[in-house]
Amino acid sequence: MAEIKRTRTQVLEWVKKKAAEVQEAADKADAQTPAQMFLPGMEEFMRAMPNHIARSSLFAPVAPGRKKIHDGIVLVSRGDAVIRFKGKQLDEAQADVWMQAMHEACKQPLGEPVIINRAAFLKAIGRSTQGENYKWLHRTMEDLAFAMLVIEVQTKDGKPKLAIGKTRALHMIEGFDYDDENETYTLRIDRRWHSMYDNREFALIDWDKRLQFGQNQNMAKALQRLVATSDDALQRYALDWLKRKLEYSSPIRKFRESLEAAMRELERLEIIAGGRIEASSKGKPQAVWTKL
Repeated sequence: MAEIKRTRTQVLEWVKKKAAEVQEAADKADAQTPAQMFLPGMEEFMRAMPNHIARSSLFAPVAPGRKKIHDGIVLVSRGDAVIRFKGKQLDEAQADVWMQAMHEACKQPLGEPVIINRAAFLKAIGRSTQGENYKWLHRTMEDLAFAMLVIEVQTKDGKPKLAIGKTRALHMIEGFDYDDENETYTLRIDRRWHSMYDNREFALIDWDKRLQFGQNQNMAKALQRLVATSDDALQRYALDWLKRKLEYSSPIRKFRESLEAAMRELERLEIIAGGRIEASSKGKPQAVWTKL
């Protein structure tokens, strides 16, 4: 696959242009016109994930055989959100499935059933149409339907954001039906996910680059999502916070080695530059990079 280079400025200009087009269309539309999930006309090279989800530890680069069943665990997230999770621990490959499912959902009116062909869906996320991948996709659909988030988003003064609601419980997908004869899934997406994409509160993921990650680069894929949550060119994250967010249970020495390798992969794909580990102004180790 030929690499498509896009500068940070080009992507931001595209987002501003699309947001303006959506707002103009909304101003002209009849009040009864069904709303879209987010940004109608989302370009094929992009996928989107709400910032509160992308910054959290919901999806993490965990090994398939080491997954836990959580019952209301508080996820690692940014300070203005408390997210509790019930369900089987989710990994980066399942993040791909969810982003692609939401991408399919944004092509039609909010609340309408989302019909996907399983072979085409697997190809879209960079997987082969072998039998084992079909079984994996079905297990992932079950895990996403079972997974539930209870989200409380607050303003800086500690009060709940009215746009989100004091408490909101959402399944990653509301449910699905599988038609074995036609080999299609019909997904149901909760309408309330729409509010999680409001006010451009989402990370834009370059899908072409995501499909170019090398094997065993799940930490790099997780960092790609984190990088996309901020418009800041220079980004800094404390190592202890990153270790918790990435659900990394091995010693800090091994974590630093894995983090260094992940940053090299992000540099190879020109997602970041100058990735390094250095001391903060308080003497604490932190990861630092420049977003491209």
